[in-house]
Amino acid sequence: MSTSINPYTGEALCHFTAITDETLYQKVADSGQAFKAWRLQKTEERAVLLRRVGEKLRSGKHHYARTITVEMGKPITQALAEVEKCAWVCDYYAANAARFLEDRTESTEAARSYVRFEPLGPVLAIMPWNYPFWQVIRFAAPSLSAGNTCLLKHAPNVWQCAGELQQLFEESGYPPGVFQTLYIGEPQVEGVLADPRVRALTLTGSTRAGAAVAALCGKYLKKTVLELGGSNAMIVFPDADLDKAVETCIESRFQNTGQSCIATKRLLLHQSISAEFTDKLLKQVRALKAGDPMDPETYIGVMAREDLAGQLEAQMKNSLDMGAVLACGGKREGTFFEPTILLGVTESMPVFREETFGPLLAVSTFEDEGAALRLAGKSRFGLGVSLFTRDPARVQRMIPLLEEGAVFVNSMVKSDPRLPFGGVKDSGYGRELSVEGIREFVNVKTVYIP
Repeated sequence: MSTSINPYTGEALCHFTAITDETLYQKVADSGQAFKAWRLQKTEERAVLLRRVGEKLRSGKHHYARTITVEMGKPITQALAEVEKCAWVCDYYAANAARFLEDRTESTEAARSYVRFEPLGPVLAIMPWNYPFWQVIRFAAPSLSAGNTCLLKHAPNVWQCAGELQQLFEESGYPPGVFQTLYIGEPQVEGVLADPRVRALTLTGSTRAGAAVAALCGKYLKKTVLELGGSNAMIVFPDADLDKAVETCIESRFQNTGQSCIATKRLLLHQSISAEFTDKLLKQVRALKAGDPMDPETYIGVMAREDLAGQLEAQMKNSLDMGAVLACGGKREGTFFEPTILLGVTESMPVFREETFGPLLAVSTFEDEGAALRLAGKSRFGLGVSLFTRDPARVQRMIPLLEEGAVFVNSMVKSDPRLPFGGVKDSGYGRELSVEGIREFVNVKTVYIP
């Protein structure tokens, strides 16, 4: 049994019961059967349905955004932006999938040799609660465009969103079995992966979950893409536009109430600007409006679950005990956690070493470029980094030395359908979005004709 709870009011919204193993087996069988016809559809025909998904997202955005906000606490204006972004990625793959999947001719001694990109089959997606529509659509749009079928295991606290997503694809005209939501618990995942009809898995979630599922995929020889945790650094040098850097830092750290893998979690400031920067930062953070997520003026909502807020509180308290300085915030009541900034953070503190999944920013200082690089790299994660400087030479020196999946210069790390997205180290492997994303779950087939 799983209960969907409004994290702001504590109200139980609805109850769900996990499906039986017999029902699960039938859904997997339906996915495999649907794949036989879906894989033969022309890419352009699949694009028509995906465009329809984008249209329905836009026309129903207020309904979908409300579901997101009520179920996981995201401020309503940010939920609306999430739905709009989902429509964007649908448009993107509807327009580009055929080009991304075109046969690639290669010159050999054969009369004809070329590479085809063919779908693999049913793909299991294990998705998180923090962006309950975007995480699913950004996987589904390229996977369905390539001719795969999709099986969604969503986080149990957003099963209302999961149901809305299945209905969205059904109402857009996708054939039965092509996109299905599986209301299942963790113990049932292995049974899905053990089924020979399921050919791949994509997971967005914690490093712990990624490691556990990757072990199962190794056991059953399934292709995997893992997008895991992050502890992104933002590095600010004295020549940066400080006002822009402050504004970007606040958006990157505190949007979605800080519950984002690619948020700026570690702010690294050059010693010469640390006082000026933190003064500007604190003034603006203290002015952020917190409260009811359904209020369009709210910027800081509530965390999705009380246990997550408690975990963040423990990380903060342990770091304070080790010498960090509380500059603002620090109070928690249930699922509400004040926007919090800790100064004087060192490498040994939990808020530096661990991923902090909530509205808490850890601030450290550095004395030179080499020290900045060392601090930025002092993490087991490798999702992305923001670099703020006006020196093009410094940018070119540092980019090859930053061991991350993405480097954003004078901008926040973000996902964009046009660019591949993913990390290294404990942030996972494989890529979503762009051409790399659609080719993750295809058979790259060599054809050689003498």
